[in-house]
Amino acid sequence: MAERAAPLAELAAQARDAGRFAVDTEFMGEGRYRTLLCLVQLAVTDHVTGLRIELVDPLREDFDGGPLAQVLADPAVEVVVHAGRQDVALLRRRLQTPVRALFDTQVAAGFAGMAAQTSYETLLAELLGVRLAKSASFTRWDARPLTREQFAYAREDVVHLLELAEELRRRLAALGRLEWALEECRALERSTDERDELEILGRLPRIRSLGAVSQAVACELVAWRERTAAGEDRTVQSVLADAALVEIARRRPATARELGGIRGVAPGSLRRRGEELLEAVGRGAERGADGRPLLERLPRLEPPDPADAPLVALGEALVRARAREAGLAYELIAARADLQAIVAFRRAGGAEPDVRTLRGWRRELVGAELLELLDGRVSLSARGGRLHVS
Repeated sequence: MAERAAPLAELAAQARDAGRFAVDTEFMGEGRYRTLLCLVQLAVTDHVTGLRIELVDPLREDFDGGPLAQVLADPAVEVVVHAGRQDVALLRRRLQTPVRALFDTQVAAGFAGMAAQTSYETLLAELLGVRLAKSASFTRWDARPLTREQFAYAREDVVHLLELAEELRRRLAALGRLEWALEECRALERSTDERDELEILGRLPRIRSLGAVSQAVACELVAWRERTAAGEDRTVQSVLADAALVEIARRRPATARELGGIRGVAPGSLRRRGEELLEAVGRGAERGADGRPLLERLPRLEPPDPADAPLVALGEALVRARAREAGLAYELIAARADLQAIVAFRRAGGAEPDVRTLRGWRRELVGAELLELLDGRVSLSARGGRLHVS
């Protein structure tokens, strides 16, 4: 395991020379406010040493991630990951750096004709003929020292990752799908685990049924809960459950006795935090006294119209046909919610919805044709057990 910044600096220099490197992480999220980054596995190749692997411990007190942050942010160096959304979010937050030039082998595999969310083990077996014996995935990665089994498991996650990426690049280039895959990978560079309080508020149960004052109280309670959970490194639900939070916002208690009468507020929590909760209620009540409901600022998701179901099914048939022809995983192109939004837009004649099926390569592949289908300019028919577009 890398014990100093020097191996990281050396590896970063090698990555710049090679133009790429592989990265994976191990982490622990159970019982914490935010997921804890516990280990970073890095792999790079050069013409002298061949494959070099470093296991970096970000829990060391003297950990200096500066060299790694710099190479992650370098747009001239490709960062190879597998199913890397969580890895990118953790590295961005822990190292305070952007991550550029991402190549995700799981995403790439979907463009090479394999199922969406194909596992690393499956890709290695099918594309490289390599089989892994994974055995330590649910061990305590935050405990030190790590075991020999954990070291072996961590190394396996990156030892073949660069070779896998090269094989997928070769296949995608032959299919003419490499640029599409890279476009999809670029979207993952924005992955984050930062928490937005207004979005959290909008996901609370029955929150939209509350008036302006109660919504403002709920917002203050959400902010208080986030601060408390972060300070104690606990899950937010262990501080105050969603149902109890909404009920406090609805009732707006003014005394400890009133607060204690609300289901879900434990006696221990009332003793330790009752005053803070009542102060948050008071701040929220003042904030919301003269305002409009906070959630009016968020778009309301209208339930789908049952009458749209036949057109959604028709659109899905077209998308699946085009996905099959292109050798792409259907899930890369559209979700049912995307198709519902497109059908509703065509029915209502409003602004074109900002859904992924109508953007970039997806619009080129099938999005524009889908709009023509809904306008009646193209049609679908079945012949010989196949779907045909005319």
